[in-house]
Amino acid sequence: MADEAAFDAEELEAARVLFAHPVRFLMGAVSIAGLPDTDLPEVAFAGRSNVGKSSLINAVTGRKDLARASNEPGRTREVNFFVADEKLRLVDLPGYGWARASKSVARKFQNLGRDYLRGRPNLKRVYLLIDARHGLKEPDREALDALDVAAVSYQIVLTKADKLKAAEVAKVTAETLQKVSRRPAAFPRVLATSSEKGTGIPELRAEILAACFPPV
Repeated sequence: MADEAAFDAEELEAARVLFAHPVRFLMGAVSIAGLPDTDLPEVAFAGRSNVGKSSLINAVTGRKDLARASNEPGRTREVNFFVADEKLRLVDLPGYGWARASKSVARKFQNLGRDYLRGRPNLKRVYLLIDARHGLKEPDREALDALDVAAVSYQIVLTKADKLKAAEVAKVTAETLQKVSRRPAAFPRVLATSSEKGTGIPELRAEILAACFPPV
């Protein structure tokens, strides 16, 4: 289960202050050739197209519309970069599992995401978003396999935890951690969040800060 005592008050405050500074949209890339330099540490957000990625990025940064949520799932078909305090980048990867995209279109943008994962030496962690109401599904397992192959550290973040009772959140958190515990690149904490209620957002900010700037 997620250890919400993993960070002390000072660490949580440092992360809050970082994201209280300016956060801006940098660019959207449709090909590997268009990616920015690798001069800043990056963390990336991945997940199914209806899992609430844009809402989570907005919650982490404390902005309402930095990442544009759409009523039509799967509209994020670029690798989108945001810069926080000119110190680190948040990366919004194309969603997977589109219902309305053709297989060829979906494959193109999923391949872009995989190419990004393989080609970014400054990528410190990927946050794989899973809807807390549904837990890990088959398309998510395919994403886990791709992350393991890319040997990129990734952490499971449960979204929409406010839609469940506390006992149900604890159960799905523990089950999810158990399912990824033997995967080689999985980070050994699962974090339950709610973009709407703010649950888990301070801890996620602290996770990002620690991943990008590990304690000496």
